[in-house]
This record gives sequence, C-alpha cells and structure tokens, in this order.
Amino acid sequence: MKKTPWTLDPERFFDPDPAQRRIARTLYDSVAGLPLVCPHGHVDLRLFSDPDFRFGNPAELLIIPDHYVTRMLYSQGVPLEALGVPRLDGGPVETDPRQIWQTFADNFYLFRGTPSGAWLAAELVDLFGVREKLNSDTAQAVYDQIEDCLARPEYRPRPLFDRFNIEVLCTTDPATDTLPHHRAIRESGWHGVILPTFRPDAVVNLDTAGWRGNIDLLSEVSGVEVVSYASFVQALEQRRGYFKELGAPATDHAAVLADTEPLDDDEAEAIFARALAGRMLPGDPQRFTAHMLSEMARMSVEDGLVMQLHVGSMRNHNDIVFQRFGLDKGCDIPRTSDFVYGLRPLLNRYGNDPRLRLILFTLDETTYARELAPLAGHYPAVRLGPPWWFHDSLNGIARYLDQMTETAGLQNLAGFNDDTRAYPSIPARHDLWRRACANWVAGLIVRGIVDEEDAAAMVHDLAYGLAKRAYRLG
Repeated sequence: MKKTPWTLDPERFFDPDPAQRRIARTLYDSVAGLPLVCPHGHVDLRLFSDPDFRFGNPAELLIIPDHYVTRMLYSQGVPLEALGVPRLDGGPVETDPRQIWQTFADNFYLFRGTPSGAWLAAELVDLFGVREKLNSDTAQAVYDQIEDCLARPEYRPRPLFDRFNIEVLCTTDPATDTLPHHRAIRESGWHGVILPTFRPDAVVNLDTAGWRGNIDLLSEVSGVEVVSYASFVQALEQRRGYFKELGAPATDHAAVLADTEPLDDDEAEAIFARALAGRMLPGDPQRFTAHMLSEMARMSVEDGLVMQLHVGSMRNHNDIVFQRFGLDKGCDIPRTSDFVYGLRPLLNRYGNDPRLRLILFTLDETTYARELAPLAGHYPAVRLGPPWWFHDSLNGIARYLDQMTETAGLQNLAGFNDDTRAYPSIPARHDLWRRACANWVAGLIVRGIVDEEDAAAMVHDLAYGLAKRAYRLG
C-alpha cells in the first residue's frame, strides 16, 4: 500500500468552529509572510561570523544541544549519554550520530501534541523536505536526507537567514564578552542584522559558580580595576556603553525572584567587599541581586537600553544531572513569584519615567491576571514579554492572551520572541505564535468584540509591530 506523504495541515492550530477557523486563516494569511523580528534568543554567533560555516550532522544540529528534546527523552528513561550529551568528567557517551538519531527516532512519538513536536515536524517537513514521518523504520533515510541538505550551500546559516526572512536577530551575551563575532559580522559586509544583548548575571549574582574569576575578567575587558562596589558599577557602565556602540538594544537579567529592594551605598559596598574576600553572609547574594536590578533600571533610564527581566526558574533542580552534565540540560523548574511587592521599589523609583522600558517574563502563570497585567496596565515603563519556555505553546499562548489583554491591553505586550538556541526552529516557533494569535483574535470577531478592521491591525501588531516597538528597533 502506498504511503501518504507526511504533510502539515495548512489550518493547524485553528479552532474547529467553521466560522472562527475561516477568519483565523484569513488573519494568519495576512501576516504569515511578514519578516521575523527576533529580539531575544541564544543562537550561537559562530554560525554567522564565518561565512563558510557548515552545520554538523543531524544529531549535532537537532538533538544534542536542544534541551527541549533531551529532557523529554530523559523523562522516559533515555540516558543523556545515549543522546551524545557531553559529560563534565569526560566519561563515555554515544559518539555515533546515526545511533543517536536512531534513538531519537525510536522515541519521536513522545513529542505528539507538544510544542516541541510541532516545531520539529515543521523543521523536518518545511525546511528539510522530509516526506516520511520520522519513526524507527524511517530514521536512517531521514538522516540521509537531512545530511544531504546540510551539505548544500543554501543550508549554511547566512543563506538560511534570508530564507527565514529574519529582519533582526538579537543574541544574549555575557557582560564580559568582547563581542568578536559581532565585530566580525559587521566587518564582513554581510547585510544580516544581528545585535548583541548585555547580560550581566555572571558578575551581578554573587553566588554564580566562578564569580570571582568573572570579576577579574570584568576588570580586564572594561579597563576598570574592580576592587570595590563603586568600581564594579563603573565597570558595568563601561561595558553597557561598549555593547550599545555595537548596536545592542537591550539588557537581559535572570532572577529566581522579582525582588528589587535597593541598598544604601554603605550596605552595597559591605556586601561586595565580603564577596571579594570570599566571606559572604547568608542572604547576601539575594539582597545584592535585588539591589542591582534597581541599579540596572537606573542605568537603563540613563543609556536607553531596554531592560528584560526573566523571573521564576529554579535552575538545575536535578543535582545528579547538573553534576554530571552541567547547565542547561532540561532540569530547570518553574516556581512561584511575587511581582507586586518585589517590583514595587524599582517601579516607585523608575516606573513612571518614560525613558525606562522594562519587559517582564515569568514562568508563574498564576501571576498573569493578578499581578503582571495590572502592573503593565498602569506603569508607563512596563511591557509584558510573551509566554516563556514551558508556556510557549498553543494553549500557553491562549492562556496568556486571555489573562493579560483584558487588563493590560494589547499595546502593553512586547510581541513575540523565540528565545531559542535552535536556529532552524525559529520560523516554526514564529509560525505557531502567528497562528495562535490569529485564532485568538478570530475568536474576538465571532463573539462580536472587535471588527475585522481592528482584528487585522491586532494580528499585525502581535506578529510584528509590538516587538519592534517594545525593543525600540525602529
């Protein structure tokens, strides 16, 4: 019996109600071809700084570095070693990319109905032209097809940038990074717009592994000898200026809690001195991070960099995985947050200043309607980042739009960003967002809440305009 080719439903993610489905398709078609604005992500810059860069094999590209993929397989008992994930101790892991791919294909059914499954299907079908559904039997043929594609010039990162129709792509870079790849891209004369983002967590969060060495590196790259809290602030301001010279539109900050209580200068100096001496007291790291978030808001008021704050992830929940494999291996878990009391000190200082743009992200959905939407619906400085990480899904997007817009309104949202290391998945992630938003707005039309003219403008903003304005990208 002839097999049916693997295809994607052109009306996927739309409501089954015929009236809403028809309108959703029309709205989606109006924005499907818009350029992609990618203001926050983690794509490796080496892909673009070398014009001749070639991707590795399919396992290296789509499995080994993608913790969305590896965490699902790990949850079903597949060891990370079997997926080729390197161990910190150099211990044995699978090195045969075909065997890694076979293990992935054997378990591809685990991704049914998940956002990762939707992204992976779109990559395989739309990007690599796969026409047989991935499973144990088709694994090696699919591997061969992807490998053949990766050998072609049109599958190098720069040509794909054009194929993906990316208007701007922002990376996330440590405060101590001298940004050589960004400089190489600019000096190459290539037309792609790739901008850095200033992320100071490794020097601001005192309990970061290797913090003291990071401070030494900060001294080296800034030209400011960091021997005190005052010189630390001076070095950070120098680095922000350096990033801004290379086009950075934003900063990015990760914190477990949204606390922003400032310290007076003497307290900040005392805590920083204890950290330099290796004699921190309990509570010092949390208090200092809270203080520095307020300081970063102050700096953003002065230099105009948009401030992003990602809150609510307990990192490295699985000690065994962390000790064996290190960071970003799929064992970060959401936790509760308190934005009302946590952000009040920062917002009372700077939240009414139009020069500040503070974009908030959370993994705690319970705060959507209760805390975040009312804050963004009042403070001129605040915008709401899209549903993040675990909630970047069809249902997560609908929950977000339902709970945020009634109070905050659409214009206090920051649009979409893909927040990914997986470069080939960027179009699929934006496509899911655009389809989900079109479907949600179509629901407003069929209920008589907005008319078609307003709906078209709303979908355009959600797909494109909000992100450009939120990040001041022109």
